[in-house]
Amino acid sequence: MAEKTEEKKAPSSLENLTCPLCLDIFDEATILSSCGHTFCRKCLKNYDLSHQDLDHMICPLCRKITKLSVNRVDDFLTNVTVNGLVDNYHVECGGDIISGKVSIGHLSEKCCIHKQENKDMFCEDCKVHVCFKCVIVGHQIHNIKNQADVEQQLRLKVNGLVQRCAAKKTELEKNIHNVEVQRHEVYTAVQKLLDDVSQAYSIKAKELEENHRNLIEHINAVKRSFDDELNVLKSKDRQRIKIICSSKTLVANDRLGRLETDSLSAHTLLCEELDAMLKEATDHTSAAAITKKAQEKRFKPAYDTRLDLGCISESDPKLQVIQFVDLQKHMSGITQYSDDSVAIGYWDTPGIDIIDSAGTKGQYPNIPENMKCYDVVFQQDRSLCISTSSTEAHIYSPNGSRKSTIHLNNAIKYNLNLNRSPSDEILIANGENKVYIYDPTGSTLKHTAPTKHNETSQVSATRSGLIVTSCCSNPSVVTVYDRGGNAGKSLQAPSDVNLYAAVDEQDRVYVASVNYQNGNVVIRLYELDGLNLKERVEYNVLNLTLGDNWCYLVPLSPDMLAFASNKKLYFIKVSS
Repeated sequence: MAEKTEEKKAPSSLENLTCPLCLDIFDEATILSSCGHTFCRKCLKNYDLSHQDLDHMICPLCRKITKLSVNRVDDFLTNVTVNGLVDNYHVECGGDIISGKVSIGHLSEKCCIHKQENKDMFCEDCKVHVCFKCVIVGHQIHNIKNQADVEQQLRLKVNGLVQRCAAKKTELEKNIHNVEVQRHEVYTAVQKLLDDVSQAYSIKAKELEENHRNLIEHINAVKRSFDDELNVLKSKDRQRIKIICSSKTLVANDRLGRLETDSLSAHTLLCEELDAMLKEATDHTSAAAITKKAQEKRFKPAYDTRLDLGCISESDPKLQVIQFVDLQKHMSGITQYSDDSVAIGYWDTPGIDIIDSAGTKGQYPNIPENMKCYDVVFQQDRSLCISTSSTEAHIYSPNGSRKSTIHLNNAIKYNLNLNRSPSDEILIANGENKVYIYDPTGSTLKHTAPTKHNETSQVSATRSGLIVTSCCSNPSVVTVYDRGGNAGKSLQAPSDVNLYAAVDEQDRVYVASVNYQNGNVVIRLYELDGLNLKERVEYNVLNLTLGDNWCYLVPLSPDMLAFASNKKLYFIKVSS
């Protein structure tokens, strides 16, 4: 009877002491704090290995979340009660030991409701084991399977997963090998870059050394030339001293009192020559003139020669005109309308044109009729600021109602040229040596930033509040200022070229160098270095039809620019 009793208790004990993951008796039972479910600590560690990117563990049974600390599973609490029951089971039930673990075997579990019946069936709907009577009572319409069949299906599924794991492991190992192969290819490509840079450096260094040597030789030649000129002056003066001394000796002869007529005449002539020689002015200026010539010698740096070795890029940076549009009249102002369209105002024609990169044209509707718009800029909320003269600008809400008016009392020959900062301030340049900065409503003048150029024609701003100005008078320059008027080194154009600057959303500065006589436009990309501009890219020369020296450059997106001049509008694709 004792053996039968032990046989009846064993299955129940096994069920309570079995880890749901490994299906063996618990080994160092560990509890999840969020739900109380218990597993082997080794099983939890293995389970955690596939979730190392998470800061929590999802219970394999109920899906509740348990937060993980720095030590992850090692910090989970041990289930002392279950571990005690496991120890008792080993002592009292004497389970078969296989490789240090208790073998569960295939013992049938008795139904807790129908005590004499084995739970040898499985309800797929309820996910529980049931006996035959349970099926009749509560699971008649459910999907019932024989437990042996369920176990067989699970065994087949597990075997399939094991095979797939082996295949996936092989696939991943091959991929790891391929990663190392590709790493070698990457290192080879990077080494080529290093070799190319080193070669470029060597060439540049050799050219600089040769240039330095030639300059030193030239300077030494100049020095020798000046030295020769000075020696000539010195030699002439020494010759004159010699002549004077010789003449003095002849004139001052002690025998002059006993001279005959001819000798007397000769010495008289010598005296006259010496007197004339002494009356000649001494050259006090030639040596100083040579010194001045030497001091006027200047070293003119090769401005068109950049000493940077270049940059690493995917391909050669270039510009390509993707759309050309004839404008209805002479353009005076332009601003971004969207990532591929612009709004344009005209000198002598009312209204605002909206034109996209496909060449499609339309009219902006929400402004009064017959209003001339010399310059325009849209704010972040789509309000529109319009310059209507050399002293006034108006702000209209998106529905067309006027919000405010900006008045400038001092009329200059330029109309108000507009832009906005990334914080939506309104920027105004009108040819003065200052830039006006209004708050987004246009009602308050926040700053008057001084500039050192008398004709600041166009203005942009960076996210940090710096101001980038274009001056189109002769010489044309681009300068970066802070709000206090401190300036960096200006970019200066030749006499027949104008510079137009624009700041994109990444605070990069595009500068168009425009020769309107031949239509050549060179666009360069700069990055800010404090208040200075550091050139990063010089794009290919564009040969455009211009017809005027008043131009605008507008960044639309990281890969598109708009450029307008007179009656011409160009959409330009940027590749880097």
